[in-house]
Amino acid sequence: METPLQPLFQAIAQAQDETELRGAIMATLGTYFAANRWSLMFLDQLPTVNEKTPKMLRLALSLDHNPVLRYLIQRHTAVHEEIILPPGVWQTICPRADHGHVLLGPIISQGQLVGGIAFTRHHDDPAFNADNLADLSALCLHLSTRLAELRSKPAISELAGSNATASVENRLTPREMQIAELVAQGMTNAQIGAALWITEHTVKQALKRMFRKLEVSSRAELVAKIAKFSNKLAAS
Repeated sequence: METPLQPLFQAIAQAQDETELRGAIMATLGTYFAANRWSLMFLDQLPTVNEKTPKMLRLALSLDHNPVLRYLIQRHTAVHEEIILPPGVWQTICPRADHGHVLLGPIISQGQLVGGIAFTRHHDDPAFNADNLADLSALCLHLSTRLAELRSKPAISELAGSNATASVENRLTPREMQIAELVAQGMTNAQIGAALWITEHTVKQALKRMFRKLEVSSRAELVAKIAKFSNKLAAS
């Protein structure tokens, strides 16, 4: 008998690229877990933390401050805040109302933690439970497998111009490619910033660089150029 997880497993296995996993698949998982926010992140794409990093983001990425993130990194296993903290304590650590409950799962590649997926609920909503934890553990296994397969293919983020000898300066960084993927989904700068845990100003500055690199002047042109390049990769 098919379980509610089977269609999710199949959707993950059939995802054509990371864009689909970050977009449609993660949105479906967000609905499944009744979350108000969700994100798929890779450790090598997280922003460098320094004195200019917004305080909230700095604390969220601090293993000393964030026991839920610390648990994930140390154990490579799915976790929600009430697994390791008494009810209500998480809200004193993270005062954001839309992060009132958090559920994290690992993305593993060759025995190493390479990223994770996160879901949050408003503090007025019910906390995540043991069933959510078990389901996320199963989904992370499938996500890790599919992402490893996709990342073994030529990366779309190696965006060049119309020829293979284009300079490195004309390519998008992994972070810029993330932003481009979310632009393609119709997100505003504010929504992109929230999804990637960066400021709206950072998104604006990144888009300016991307427009300059790709010689475009609008979001629509940006999406069209990336789509054209992706089609060339698929046909090669």
